[in-house]
Amino acid sequence: MSSIPECGAEVRDARESPMGPVEFDEAGFRVRHAELARGYGGAGDPDDPAMVQAMQIVLHLPKVDPPPRSALLAAAATASVALCLDERVGPDGEWAQRYLAWKRSRIRKVTRRARGAQWLAANEVDGVTVDIDGAQARAFVPGPVGEVDPRIKRLQIGGTDLDHDEPGPADPDLPVLWLNSRLGMTVGKAAAQVGHASMLLAGASTAEHALRWAERGFRCSVREADARQWQTLADEVARGAAVAVRDAGFTEVAPGSMTVIAVPARSW
Repeated sequence: MSSIPECGAEVRDARESPMGPVEFDEAGFRVRHAELARGYGGAGDPDDPAMVQAMQIVLHLPKVDPPPRSALLAAAATASVALCLDERVGPDGEWAQRYLAWKRSRIRKVTRRARGAQWLAANEVDGVTVDIDGAQARAFVPGPVGEVDPRIKRLQIGGTDLDHDEPGPADPDLPVLWLNSRLGMTVGKAAAQVGHASMLLAGASTAEHALRWAERGFRCSVREADARQWQTLADEVARGAAVAVRDAGFTEVAPGSMTVIAVPARSW
């Protein structure tokens, strides 16, 4: 695939210091991108289920005036890829060992929800928070499912969804992550799937395109595709013009289901 997205989300916890922003290390970014581009898995699952590796994602879902579903999913997707290319996951970075243990195993994400004090506490745990048009999500440094920080572990995984919204046409200067509407995924399941999709899209891009995307905060649009749109998108995947997420089938959907198709910005 030869093109990649545009963006502009507010990403927190990235390259900041008390003296202000730290100079961007392009060479280091290229190393991190090369690791992401190598793909995932290979190591298999450990014998101890408690040591299965997963990235936790927390969605900010206030009781009053919750954000639009599409914006919240875009925030989750952006947070996922931003963490995977953060300087702290690079060689000698403080998150490197935990990140690589996850990336080189079977990729799993667990989505939870938080509001109020729970959300504030979650932001104290190592990770990256993204705000897109007031919708907030935080991706956490991966680790064993049996060792999840108590501030995250207490948060509810299921039980809450958001109504499907009508966000209008996608911005042509942004990549679009298309959800398979026929699968009827909950917001939590969809958040994990678009998180996979943003990682795949970045990994499938050239380092130059990934750098350009990073400069714009990895922002993306999330939309739902009907049956006709989905077939057209699947044809793009077959041509190598888009990337697809195929689910392992642990929750909600059948194994091998194509859940999301990520398409680079049309203007690139």
